[in-house]
Amino acid sequence: MSVASSVLVPYASYLRVYEPLTAFPEPERTHWARYARRPRTPGAQEELRRSLADLLPTPAVPVPVHESAEAFVAHLDGVVVICPWRTRLRAWLAVEELVAEGYPGLVLDAMLPPVVRSQVAGDYERWLLRNPDARPWIRTAVWHVPLRWFALFGDEDRHYEPGEPREPGAPGGAAAGGRAAVLRYRTTMAQARRRLARALRALRESIDEGPMTEGLVEVGRWLEEFHPRALVELDFGGLVHAVTEEWLAEDRSAAQMAEGIAALRAGDGEAASEAYGRLAERWRAVRDLRFAN
Repeated sequence: MSVASSVLVPYASYLRVYEPLTAFPEPERTHWARYARRPRTPGAQEELRRSLADLLPTPAVPVPVHESAEAFVAHLDGVVVICPWRTRLRAWLAVEELVAEGYPGLVLDAMLPPVVRSQVAGDYERWLLRNPDARPWIRTAVWHVPLRWFALFGDEDRHYEPGEPREPGAPGGAAAGGRAAVLRYRTTMAQARRRLARALRALRESIDEGPMTEGLVEVGRWLEEFHPRALVELDFGGLVHAVTEEWLAEDRSAAQMAEGIAALRAGDGEAASEAYGRLAERWRAVRDLRFAN
């Protein structure tokens, strides 16, 4: 595997939920109905560019002052479904995760000075008092796809589009001058919940509670917050710039996860361990690229 440098950063993957308009209260429902009728709505790279723009000033703005009124728009069985960006909420959650990572004090202070962290934490606490039921429609993982996310999808949900090669001599990374590759999975909320329930049952009947079981429980609780007729999407996002086109074309991670779960249900622990081991090793190699020069 080789690293493909790119100006499109970060190397992140996304788990998104798109809900029908009926899931939103007024006046938000009317806003999204009008929004969805626009001739063009922003895509993932545009959202990323806007988020990174707040980090350019000195000092950086880790959390936007106002919540975003933008969203991703898709269709499920002819029905418009909406995935709000909720950039401000996700920024607060990202700061919490950064602090919890356990960076050395000097490193953390350089990224987010103590006075900034204190102000961000205070703003978030006050906001939560007014919005106790808030939750993000988008989850993000950097330099990998959490293996538990694949339990929500089947290989039939996979959609892959090869990238267009950049023009000879064009500056930038592999995607410069051409369209980047796309690799994503999409399924209904009902199917995602069924698959997750089967995976949890197989794990609990076969092995002790562990990180995978705990992770699936946590994802399941998040999914329960949304409309039963929602769309669930796993997008490889910026990871397509970190690996080769051949790696993407060959990737069948959801199928490998399903293979392991099926083996567990059949009582074949050895086959399940082998399938999971191959999947874990494949993604460990991707995570290791984080430290490549």
